[in-house]
Amino acid sequence: MDALLVIDVQCGMFADPAVQPHEGEAVVGRIARLIDAARTAKVPVIFVQHDGGAGDVLARGEPGFAFRPELAPRDGEPVVVKRFCSAFQETDLADLLAAWGIGRVAVCGMQTEYCIDTTCRSAFERGLEVTLIGDAHTTFDSDAMPAAAIIRHHNATLNGGFVAVRQAEAVRFGD
Repeated sequence: MDALLVIDVQCGMFADPAVQPHEGEAVVGRIARLIDAARTAKVPVIFVQHDGGAGDVLARGEPGFAFRPELAPRDGEPVVVKRFCSAFQETDLADLLAAWGIGRVAVCGMQTEYCIDTTCRSAFERGLEVTLIGDAHTTFDSDAMPAAAIIRHHNATLNGGFVAVRQAEAVRFGD
């Protein structure tokens, strides 16, 4: 992997004790290990942060906007703030990746059916090789489907044609 994209793992996503992401703490733990592995391999870790706008739990300046403390970027690590599902739309992410000569990205974070799916597709459209870390992204139950089914569906749907889905323990940085 040439870069690890950590998408929207922000405090606001865990703010309501009654509504938590599927296996949220386990996913956070896997993402923390992935970040450590990428840093050890000297692979860039790029943090993507959603700004939901005024009144949203993820609004810039609100407590929910902050990254989970155990996943916070270090000094000098890039943070891309977005307002849309795609981490590329109206951000400098594509320019940043191009400037660093990055052609492959590993994607993890939140929310499976929104920002994870859209960013994987957008990365592929930009000519990047994409790995979705299948057990390091999560979401919430919806009215239509439980979160576990949403995650399984997206792993199955995205895998193959333009995304490689790998489990966290199989991801090796710097290869």
